[in-house]
Amino acid sequence: MRWGETLMNKTILLVMLFVGSWLMGQASPDQSQQSPKETKGQVTIQGCVSRSSGDYVLMQPGSSYVLHATNNIKLGHYLGHQVEVTGTESPTMSTSSNAGRNQSSVTIMVGSINTISKQCNH
Repeated sequence: MRWGETLMNKTILLVMLFVGSWLMGQASPDQSQQSPKETKGQVTIQGCVSRSSGDYVLMQPGSSYVLHATNNIKLGHYLGHQVEVTGTESPTMSTSSNAGRNQSSVTIMVGSINTISKQCNH
């Protein structure tokens, strides 16, 4: 009987390892479906920094984002540069002062910014 108990214990252990591995494999697709540049409310986007109606704007083909600096970041240093910005998104508030602005509907609260190129590729 001792040999039978050992075999049963090993079988249970193997089943548990298999089920555990299967469950871990099921978690991976959910993570891979999420954009690798979006985590915990943060986004990372690339584009060209320009100015529009007094705001700094990150321009991409077909879209733009109003940039608001945090952490003492000086966006003026990146004007005309191709950059990668990491920050949090929030809807841009529509006020009478920004009625003539470009059609950006998203503001990025910039947590970090890195220069990709000192010239924008147009």
